[in-house]
Amino acid sequence: MIKKLTPIGNSLGLIIDKPILDLLGLDRDTPLKVSTDGKNLIIEAAPERHREDAVKAAEGILDTRHETFRRLAEGESE
Repeated sequence: MIKKLTPIGNSLGLIIDKPILDLLGLDRDTPLKVSTDGKNLIIEAAPERHREDAVKAAEGILDTRHETFRRLAEGESE
């Protein structure tokens, strides 16, 4: 399967087809570990320890920046 990167804001994203997500047991809430061997991009489900760390980090960001996220969600500017 050949894929192209998709523009997402100022970044690029890789769309992973549903059959592949289902096969690997991934969903939008699965933390992923992204690395490289210098030639290839390696994407894998993060080990459970990293998932817990990711959840704690996200909660911390939401706690400290909740007002910013609220304004972004409502389309307000600063």
